[in-house]
Amino acid sequence: MSKDFKAEKNFKITKANIGYTPRKKTPLTTYKKLGFMSGLEVHQQLETKEKLFCRCPAGLYSDFDDYDAELIRHMRPTLSEMGTYDGTALMEFRTRKNIIYRIKNETTCTYDVDDTPPFPINQEAVDYAVQIALQLKLNIVGELHVTRKQYLDGSIPTGFQRTAIIGIEGVIPLMKKKIRIIQLSIEEDSCREVSDIGHERIYQTDRLGIPLIETVTYPDMKTPDEVLEAAQYIRFLNRSSGKVRVGIGAGREDVNVSITGGTRVEIKGVSHNKWIPELTHIEAFRQKALLIIKNKLNKRIPDATKWKPIFRDVDFDISDIGYTPIKEAMNNGWKLITCNLPDFKGILSHFLQPGKTFADELEGRLKVIACLEKPNFIHSEDMNPVFSDSLLKQRAKLLKSKANDAQIVFWALQEDVQTACETIEERCRIAFEGVPNETRKALKDGTTIFERVLPGADRMYPDTDSAPIPIEDEYIEKLRKKLPVDLFKRLKQLKKWQVPDDCYHYILRNNLVPEIERINIDFKIKPKYIATTFAHMLKHIEGQLIPDVPFPYTKVYDMFKFIIEKKLSFDIIKSILPVIYLYSQMEFESVLNSIEFEGYKKEAILKNVSSLQSMFSKINKSKNPKAAEKWIMGNLRPIALGNIPLRELNNFVQKSLSEGGAK
Repeated sequence: MSKDFKAEKNFKITKANIGYTPRKKTPLTTYKKLGFMSGLEVHQQLETKEKLFCRCPAGLYSDFDDYDAELIRHMRPTLSEMGTYDGTALMEFRTRKNIIYRIKNETTCTYDVDDTPPFPINQEAVDYAVQIALQLKLNIVGELHVTRKQYLDGSIPTGFQRTAIIGIEGVIPLMKKKIRIIQLSIEEDSCREVSDIGHERIYQTDRLGIPLIETVTYPDMKTPDEVLEAAQYIRFLNRSSGKVRVGIGAGREDVNVSITGGTRVEIKGVSHNKWIPELTHIEAFRQKALLIIKNKLNKRIPDATKWKPIFRDVDFDISDIGYTPIKEAMNNGWKLITCNLPDFKGILSHFLQPGKTFADELEGRLKVIACLEKPNFIHSEDMNPVFSDSLLKQRAKLLKSKANDAQIVFWALQEDVQTACETIEERCRIAFEGVPNETRKALKDGTTIFERVLPGADRMYPDTDSAPIPIEDEYIEKLRKKLPVDLFKRLKQLKKWQVPDDCYHYILRNNLVPEIERINIDFKIKPKYIATTFAHMLKHIEGQLIPDVPFPYTKVYDMFKFIIEKKLSFDIIKSILPVIYLYSQMEFESVLNSIEFEGYKKEAILKNVSSLQSMFSKINKSKNPKAAEKWIMGNLRPIALGNIPLRELNNFVQKSLSEGGAK
């Protein structure tokens, strides 16, 4: 155990200070019975000036309809060093996609579109990645080797992503356990997807090539809440470095989930950590449902090799059918195909996720692989049947179906029919085996949809365009001396300052501890007050107002400085903060004018108390001192705000009332 982790043993990370709420619906014993296992791949963009393998500016984004040129590509798989093809590459090739790139000259060069070899790797990005690897207490590699990772979905024009391992084998602390880290890599980000309809997929290239780090954990998390806790810890640690980008899309997680009897399924592109518990919970039970289907099918059909679906063209008259997708398909000259799935009765309607059945698994694959837009088929177990009884009889006769069979009808262009038939048969055959290895896309409601076959090891091979880069011990130690304070020490610091637990998440998410520390040291303001100014006041304002430009948190330092120099009361912060949040470029004197602040001496304000006390006794017969106190404070607040602490004024009013009574 390292010295750093020995120092942690006396500090306990709590549920509140790491910023998450555990699930209460499912007992922990349930996940243990399922054999729940999960690991993380946390992607975080680095705050560099340039991209990773070229000199284009990083972090400049444009609207999807703002571009200077379009480029079209068709992706094809290549043999790996072992003479095999990656399954994902073969799947993407079957889709016959036209990949269109929308190019903005300001952010894209010939390297991005694979017309120029890579430039030397961005040293600034390497420095930042090594620093964060050291914060994770990883073992830094002695030599940086750039490799290629195949991506044939078109998200990278080269067909592969350049990536390099920075450090390996580390540990992070959770509340009740430690999670092992496999590695931290540095790699180039992919394009942003604009649309994916039919055989056309469109990307924007402004994000392409931005340096990012990928932190990969072992599958040590045994509950959905542990997955979230680990994701939050890595997120906070990355942000504490001060070297990463923040905002929408700057950080994303891929979550791997499996259960006993299942297999690893990757949930791709989780953009909000708060989604993680629901996503992983639902995926675990989706796999359990697939295992139940597996058992049912294997009981019905002992020899799955003899199982075979039957496909036929629909050759009877369905011109009077009212279902719009079928009518449109017929009008466009598409083929209408019906399929019989022997002994599949009850399988298509078997629920796997909330609101999603096994039929949705087929529909999702037809969308991705055969490029058939949803809705793309109907089946015999639909809650709202499309075919009439007479049409159903004709379909049964055509397919020679039996009582225990299930049927599907789909529509497609002639050139897509074979791929669609293969896709249906392939997914149904996998049902006999259980849970398929696949990548699934995360949805906001916690459910997932099929994205692609899970890539294998064959997708990785050396990059012959990039020479190995030595990482010297002297260089590592130089960076080690510049490391920020460890995250667990920051948590301990917040506890020492008596900062409320509900502030921790906001402060750590935005890396505000150094800013709190700076304000505390320079202006001698209590850290607890500064922290609540950020995590209560400013957080509330962020939820109510939308500024034209991102708010710089350093503006809060300037605000405190101005208030102290002007000898104003801190109560005025509640009036100033919303204004500077919306208009961060505004001078503070102008801010005071905008809130109609006028300076009054404390003595002049206090003199009004006795006269207001006398006035209250004339206009209000209440003998309740609290009523008088509230009325007097309400009248004095507009001139007191910023000129005298409201607490001090309130104490003076209470004293005056107790001595003279509410006359």
